[in-house]
Amino acid sequence: MCKPGHAGQVPGPMGLADLWGHHWAGILLAASLLTMWSPPAAAQLTLAAGPLNITQELLARPTISISQDTAIEQRGQVTLSCDTKNANVTIHWFANDIPLVFHERMLLSTDGKKLTILTVRREDSGTYKCKAEGFHQVQSSDPTFLTVNYGPDPFEIKLDSGVSSGEVVEVLEGSTVTFSVETQSYPPAVHSWFLNNTSAPFSTTRTFTIQAMSTEHEGVYRCLASNTATHLLRLGALEVRVLEMLTKPSVVSPSLNLVENASSVTLTCQTSHKGAGVLWFLRGQALLPSQHLVLSADNRSLVIHGLQRDDTGPYECEVWNWGSQARSEPLTLTISYGPDQMAITSRAASGVVSTIKAELNSSLTLQCQAESQPGAKFHWTIEHSTTVYMGEQLIIGALTWEHQGIYNCTASNPLTQLARSASVLVRVVAPRSSLSARVIAGIAVGALTVAVLSAGLGCFVCKRNARRFSRKKAEDPIQEGATPTSVEAPRAESCSTPGWPSLSLDWPRPMYATSPEPQGQVGVKKGLPPDPPEQFYEKDPPSTTPRNYSHGPRKPLPKVALDPLVPTLPKGNIESNYEVLVNPEHNLYCQINP
Repeated sequence: MCKPGHAGQVPGPMGLADLWGHHWAGILLAASLLTMWSPPAAAQLTLAAGPLNITQELLARPTISISQDTAIEQRGQVTLSCDTKNANVTIHWFANDIPLVFHERMLLSTDGKKLTILTVRREDSGTYKCKAEGFHQVQSSDPTFLTVNYGPDPFEIKLDSGVSSGEVVEVLEGSTVTFSVETQSYPPAVHSWFLNNTSAPFSTTRTFTIQAMSTEHEGVYRCLASNTATHLLRLGALEVRVLEMLTKPSVVSPSLNLVENASSVTLTCQTSHKGAGVLWFLRGQALLPSQHLVLSADNRSLVIHGLQRDDTGPYECEVWNWGSQARSEPLTLTISYGPDQMAITSRAASGVVSTIKAELNSSLTLQCQAESQPGAKFHWTIEHSTTVYMGEQLIIGALTWEHQGIYNCTASNPLTQLARSASVLVRVVAPRSSLSARVIAGIAVGALTVAVLSAGLGCFVCKRNARRFSRKKAEDPIQEGATPTSVEAPRAESCSTPGWPSLSLDWPRPMYATSPEPQGQVGVKKGLPPDPPEQFYEKDPPSTTPRNYSHGPRKPLPKVALDPLVPTLPKGNIESNYEVLVNPEHNLYCQINP
């Protein structure tokens, strides 16, 4: 018998039994250890009497299916199914690789393997997957794609230039304009463009451009968008107005004969630009409408109610759009009025007076004034005369007494058919004395002084002659002895008498011995300029030794007589101020020759 381990020996049956015995000993040891560690029942292993056989189930990959992969928005229902060979697995859904968020339009089966979209919308379009989870494994299906057709939605036509004015877009003449639309549609919509009522489209693209816009391109543009998948059509429209380069308008008045308070007038802003706005200007400022100035609804007419003389303007109208503007030439209205504010003035009196006093033989100019448009026509009439004088001035070269009276001036306006008149009283007075009160007083004082000196000199001569006569009588014996029968008292003795009647010398009494009272003294208005001096004459005072001296009685010289015809002039008659004429350039006048 060979011993174990020796080469070339083959173990017998008993050797195999020993080998299995050692194997079972190891198993029993392991079993005892497992008995001591008691894991949960689900984790306990079942030991068989035979060799160990441990197996684990693999999770199969799910498959996804869809009822229809193309749907029309709001018209279809789509069902997605997730199939798996494994039981007791959990199904998860993904859309576009993101966990699906369920909402009221979705329905999920109890086992989670069927997903139904009740009403399809465009946001439901995309890729879908389902994943199965079980036995600590996750398996994902292949993706499936859902296509949702929709549109076209309502859209608007857009222009890259222009200004919207309500439902109309205004573009400038000569500008370049690009038309475009943005349509929401899947598949993309097909576009057709039409102008006004044409039946054939002029463009089938989403955008198009017009170079150099003109009035021929004005109108309503329509764009028709269609979807062959949804069989839907949408139409967009836009009215385009081409704004011409504005030209200057004009303000027109239908009537030229305008009369104050008698008529109204309508001013019209004439322009060929229909789409342009209109503004009005009065005296360069924006016109403010009122009950007196009324604008029409389109601002193209201005009505002036109850014309006044200050409504002459000037008036302007301006046409404008957002690209340009143009203003008319100013229009000034001619409004007839008057005559009114009648007045008669003269150089002989300042301001407007009702009575004019002028000196005899002086000149007189009467001026008639009136406010009137056009200028009034004047004619003069004189009291107690049938002569009519034409012109605004009436000139009298040299006044006579016959020129006294009432002068009437009438102003008339042929357009307003109105007339007014005014009158003035002309009084002719005698020339005033050239001697003023001071001159007369000076003459009186001078005359009194001369008289006093003359009287003193006369007394002196008288006394000297008396002494000489007495001395001669004493030396003449004949005269001393003779007793005259009748001897007159010496005249020299009477010189001692201070009164004028007692003078023995029969000299003439001085005429300036007493200051005469001035007769007809002219009253002078204080503060007025003195009248120009006139020539006057003054008599020389008597000499102390008159030429024709005699001792006989003489009549005194006559006193200087002042003009008794000089009247007391009224106040304000001597002023020479002349009121400035309203129309000094007029030379229309009439002259009355004396």
